[in-house]
Amino acid sequence: MSHRVLLLSGYDAASHQRWRKGLADHLPEFEFTQLALPPRHFSWRIRGNSMSFAGLHRETLEADYQALLATSMVDLAALRGMVPALARLPTALYFHENQFAYPKSATAHASVEPQIVTLYSALCADRLVFNTGFNRDSFFAGAEQLLRKLPDLVPPGIVSQLQARASVIPVLLDDACFPPSGTSRAPNRRPQLIWNHRWEYDKNPALLLRALELLCIEYNGALPFTLHVVGQSFRQVPAEFSAIKQRLSDAGGLGQWGYLPSSEYRPLLQTSDIVLSSADHDFQGLSVLEAVAAGATPVVPGRQAYPEWFGASACYPVTGALEADAQAFAAAIAARLAPANPTPGPDLSALQWSRGGQAYQQLLQQLSALHRL
Repeated sequence: MSHRVLLLSGYDAASHQRWRKGLADHLPEFEFTQLALPPRHFSWRIRGNSMSFAGLHRETLEADYQALLATSMVDLAALRGMVPALARLPTALYFHENQFAYPKSATAHASVEPQIVTLYSALCADRLVFNTGFNRDSFFAGAEQLLRKLPDLVPPGIVSQLQARASVIPVLLDDACFPPSGTSRAPNRRPQLIWNHRWEYDKNPALLLRALELLCIEYNGALPFTLHVVGQSFRQVPAEFSAIKQRLSDAGGLGQWGYLPSSEYRPLLQTSDIVLSSADHDFQGLSVLEAVAAGATPVVPGRQAYPEWFGASACYPVTGALEADAQAFAAAIAARLAPANPTPGPDLSALQWSRGGQAYQQLLQQLSALHRL
């Protein structure tokens, strides 16, 4: 018998889309009804998504389901009040990120509201699922800190109650991300490096730029590699990107530039030797994981989720000081370029849907069982 699952994505960014579509593609025993809101106007979306869902999709929300799976961007507490039928559904809240550890934009209006919305949603859910241990631990640390700041009448034990409901299941990768066994790079060719992230402030393009400047000095102005700088960009692109492009062009290291469709991006990953990250924010680091799955060696900072995936010793040290971090980043790149140090990427085969999908299957089966009790 097919289990009917309502899946809600409150701010449907690219990684959220990939996650929910992966569930529908790889778990055929579940019948998913998906509702997603566009990833724009963040402040309004996180506060207003309950009204948007309830006012625009009430008939769909009130249909018959065995379980509800929602992203942590969904204002679950308000939505259950507006659509009481949802309050009877066993519910899992999936965290792609959390608002306690998300880097603050210099232009964003400071508000505790996103944190409160997410905390209330967590209190309404039967299960909390995080994509990494880092995401889980930083959420609970942030919630504990916030609760201590509230003036009075805070019930005891809130965080411990939520921790008892928590588990970690990463966003999984399509099996096509992994090359066939025995695939190897052509020897004695120019090293191919890739930086494949959103072109936004939280990916720290200033750190990449400064590291490239130091490498140009190290290699006397002519870089011995090609760097592909690809990824999604938006209306406001950080100024560092134009300087990065000019620096690479002047040093003979400019490769692919800008957004690439999947038909071009996948082959590029499969020919990349080293994948770079300068990010201040990566709760899972999907773009790096995809490149490593395709055979690239990671050069990533020792923060966020990266030590969890690759081990602290495999990450370059970061302090938050631009010059020191750029020197460590540049040194790590140079070390990976050395002929005597062709460090292979770690084995990420456990992230394949064919191997990791069972965890999602068990989660949804457990929720459906609660519905029958």
